[in-house]
Formats: sequence, structure tokens, C-alpha cells
Amino acid sequence: MVRTNQTSTVTEFLFSGFPQFEDGSLLLFIPLFIIYTFIVIGNLTIFFAVRMDIRLHNPMYNFISIFSFLEIWYTTATIPKMLSNLISEKKTISITGCLLQMYFFHSLGNSEGILLTTMAIDRYVAICNPLRYPTIMTPRLCAQLSAGSCIFGFLVLLPEIAWISTLPFCGPNQIHQIFCDFEPVLHLACTDTSVILIEDVIHAVAIIFSVLIIALSYIRIITVILRIPSVEGRQKAFSTCASHLGVFLMFYGSVSLMYLRFAATFPPILDTVIALMFAVLAPLFNPIIYSLRNKDMKIAIKKLLLAAPACIPT
Repeated sequence: MVRTNQTSTVTEFLFSGFPQFEDGSLLLFIPLFIIYTFIVIGNLTIFFAVRMDIRLHNPMYNFISIFSFLEIWYTTATIPKMLSNLISEKKTISITGCLLQMYFFHSLGNSEGILLTTMAIDRYVAICNPLRYPTIMTPRLCAQLSAGSCIFGFLVLLPEIAWISTLPFCGPNQIHQIFCDFEPVLHLACTDTSVILIEDVIHAVAIIFSVLIIALSYIRIITVILRIPSVEGRQKAFSTCASHLGVFLMFYGSVSLMYLRFAATFPPILDTVIALMFAVLAPLFNPIIYSLRNKDMKIAIKKLLLAAPACIPT
């Protein structure tokens, strides 16, 4: 902190979200490092498998590949800093670094949420209007939706981060979390804390709106699937949605635990567990869900892995 005559201006924040793991930080570092490595390799594998297999060049798999690409950067925004904090005595981050972490983490999360909503609409059109699907979900529209999800996800957060950057931080500098997040940082600002409630309401409305769109899409999808006369036809139709539905439940389930609690307070250990679920465990299961639940994806990944040694010069 930089001291002035009457106040102290905070120049960096101290993370205090891992105090319960202080004695066994290395024991947590190793599994977290393994999980992060798996997330990066798993999502890269899915991304390249879709790009290199011409049979997967359709809107559904294109959205999956973009989602996997975003997951890599989504976890990279927070996990490397968590890893360094676990093995470092000085668990600090500069204010600029904290703002950048918040911006990229939530911008990527917003992009993923919008993309999941787009994927739900894609499955709705594919199952409820199969004859019109090729003319509606054209490659051009698919590219526009993918780009639009990312662009909007990054732009929508700029005013909020710009506003937070103008707030004075002149008191305590301990962030009671394992990464920079809106509420813990806003609690440290030397200003009216009622703005936190406004932040909570804005985030809650955005989350609930996305969940409602996806839920309504799947209610309609399931209704149509149940009307298919053959068991085989129902199973085939549902299998095209099962992976996305699983990722949706994992993503928004953890998001809801994190951001739809308003004034409710949890014990520090539970706060840390929820944050780990939100930032680490949900991204961990996404490549597993997409690779194990999808026959075409498994074939494409197998082809990619078999082709990889042939590309290495001897």
C-alpha cells in the first residue's frame, strides 16, 4: 500500500481463499496442475479433432469446437495464478492484474454462456424443424453466431470493469476468494457498498434469462422427441442433445451456486469449494462429456491421435 496523510491507497490485493490448505498446499498444487493440463490438452484435442475431420464440419460440432477453445482461455485466466499462489509465500496480485483477471475470466464465461444458448437454439431448430435446418443454420450464420457470442461476451463487460477501475481502494486489501471476482473486490472499495446489490441483480437477470431460453428450448425439444414413434429414433434424437444438456447443467449449476445467492454468506471452506467447482471442475468435465458421450467425436479423436505420430518427422 502507498500511504498518504490520512488514507492508504491499495496497490495490490492479497488472496486469502486458501488458508485452510496452507499446510498442504503442495498436495493441492499437484492435482490442480494435473487437472489444468488435462483441461488444456482435452479441449485442444476436441478443437483439432473437429477442425480436421470433415464429417464434423457442421454447426453443432463447430459450436463445440469454439466452446472448447474458449474453455482453454477461461481456465488459463485463473488457474495459473492459483497454482503460483499455492507455492508462493506472497499470494498477491496487482490491482491492474486483478481487473484484467476479472475481465478475461468473466468475458470468456459470458461468451461461453451465450454460446451454450446458441447451441440450444441450434438443437431446437435441428430437431423441431429438421427439413428447414440446412437452410436456416447456414455456415455463414454459424460463423456469425460464433463470432457474435465472443464479441458480445467481451464488449458487455467493458463498462463494468471500467467503472470498477475508477473506485478508490484505501482500506483492507485481502480478497476472501481464490481469484479476483466482483463481489470480493467491491467489498474492498472505499465507497457505498449498495452497488454490490445492483451488481448481483444485473448478473442474476443475465443468468436467469439465459437459463430460461435454454430450458424452454429443451422443453420443446423433449416434447418433440417423445412424439417420435420408434424407440431408436427417440434415442438418436436425444443423443444429439445429451452432451450439450450435460454441459449446460454443469456450467449453469456452478454459476448459479456462485452468483445467485445474493446476501447469503457461506463458510470460507464452502466458498472455496464452490469457486473451485465453478472455475475448475466444470471445465474439467466438459471434454469428458463431449468425448465419451459422442460416437462421432470419439472416432474423430481416435483418428487425430493416430495421425499425430505420422506428422512427427523421424
